Amino acid sequence: MTPAARTPQPPQGPQTPFSLYPELDANALNAYVTALESGDVTGLSPARAAEVAEVRAVVVFTRGKVTGADGDLLDAALWRHTGSLPRPLIVMPSPWTSLGWLVYAVQAGIFAARGYNVLAYTTRGFPGSEGQVEVAGPLDVVDGSRALDHLIERTAGPVTRIGFLGDSYGSGISQLVAAHDTRVDAVVALSSWGDLGEAFYENSTRHVEAVRALLKAAEKARLSPQTQSVFDNVLANRDVQGTLAWAETRSPFTHIKELNRRQVPVLYAHAWHETLFPANQTLKMFNELTGPKRMVLSIGDHSGPESSGMFGLPNRIWTEAHRWFDHHLKEIENGIGDEGQVLSEVMWNQTLEPRPTWPSLTEHIHRLHLAGSGELAEAPEAGWTATVLCGVDTPATVADAVVLSGYAEMAGRPKVYPTGEIDRSVAAVWASAPVEETTRLRGTPKLRVTYRAPNPGSAFVAYLLDTAPDGTAHIVTHAPYTDLDSPPDSLISADIDLQATAYDVPRGNRLMLVIDARDPFYGDANLPRATLAFTSPEATPSYLDLPLG
Repeated sequence: MTPAARTPQPPQGPQTPFSLYPELDANALNAYVTALESGDVTGLSPARAAEVAEVRAVVVFTRGKVTGADGDLLDAALWRHTGSLPRPLIVMPSPWTSLGWLVYAVQAGIFAARGYNVLAYTTRGFPGSEGQVEVAGPLDVVDGSRALDHLIERTAGPVTRIGFLGDSYGSGISQLVAAHDTRVDAVVALSSWGDLGEAFYENSTRHVEAVRALLKAAEKARLSPQTQSVFDNVLANRDVQGTLAWAETRSPFTHIKELNRRQVPVLYAHAWHETLFPANQTLKMFNELTGPKRMVLSIGDHSGPESSGMFGLPNRIWTEAHRWFDHHLKEIENGIGDEGQVLSEVMWNQTLEPRPTWPSLTEHIHRLHLAGSGELAEAPEAGWTATVLCGVDTPATVADAVVLSGYAEMAGRPKVYPTGEIDRSVAAVWASAPVEETTRLRGTPKLRVTYRAPNPGSAFVAYLLDTAPDGTAHIVTHAPYTDLDSPPDSLISADIDLQATAYDVPRGNRLMLVIDARDPFYGDANLPRATLAFTSPEATPSYLDLPLG
């Protein structure tokens, strides 16, 4: 199987299906599962053959069907011990992929070899399962409980404790099942969401490229009419309130009281530059949980940091998942409960930093003011204006591609931004003085900026860049902003949380703030050729708050 260190190439033609898991080799995974069934390890590597033998020595592997909500049959696989010893159980709803439960085949076997009974199933509407894709709707929650029923009925001995684990789509479903089914004792949620409405409409800005990616990745799935309508509405900028109401039911944050009432332990793993479910909305969920919790943050994009572990390769995200369940389902004192709630990988030195809580990442705030000279200055300056022409993209963009750019980051090749090529007529730019020592950004940068828009709808994207002396830069973080309510030609004060970060700015580099009015990742509320006039009134000065730690 192919290690995740290799950077996948963009699809080369119309025959190449888009996947949120470009590194997963369906043929290799199928060969592994076939060997689990038959015992014939011909063609497998020696290491993989040994894994198959280890699993077959302790469990019986079978494929089957789970009867889900409304009688729909869901494709599933079961790793089951035959003895009568008490055992913990794990249920794994599949990610947003046509591979279904196959994605989990290797990891499910590893869990089984360590004493768990495991059931992985393909969520409704995806190939192999009946029904239609409801995007973690009520039917999906019932499906999760029915899958658990199925596993319990086929468990020979007493059931001790129960965990749900999911990656991406399966992680949202896992949280929702845990909120509704009191039998669930712990959750592992990889590349997950907390507030789906915020993920689709960050600061009232439509995440159009994320929705397009979800649609492309589900080309072989059967979307329900409501699901198709919601996605179409996001892309066409229709019925925002209807979409938000739809998303509310599907957001674990809506059901957090139930998780807190039972103190359900939840482990999250997330990527700093996540383009599908940006980190801040998951952190909002994380910070409101009152039970045992842990957040592991890594370089990369959606599902990238954990993807190599899906082949059984060494992977610290999956190691954390095993330790979490061993502690909360097997009651093994392995230290994970004492290591702090947050473990973050620093860009780009890959240092792992443990912290007791999320707020403890930030030790103090350093405020820089947006000045008319284009500086990020120590003192406020009023009376200046910086004009941005709408409708024109600039080299400042979120990423080159959903998911794929994250693999390049993981391989140590983050996107290089040529800041000298940013046209100052279509972008407003401010830069700090060269930093005198390594600047440790830890937490959530905040931007306040005042601007005037000639039309009732306006939008912009703010990017924070780490800029080397030669003018090349890497992106630290960003956030979009949209205003739909202010009268034409009025002053608008935008208070924005940029996406959270753990980033070391090297000595001699500058921090650069770029604001432009167009990015293909987001919906555009501006009129073509309109202008946004940024300023800094004395009463509401424009500034950037940097979290330092």
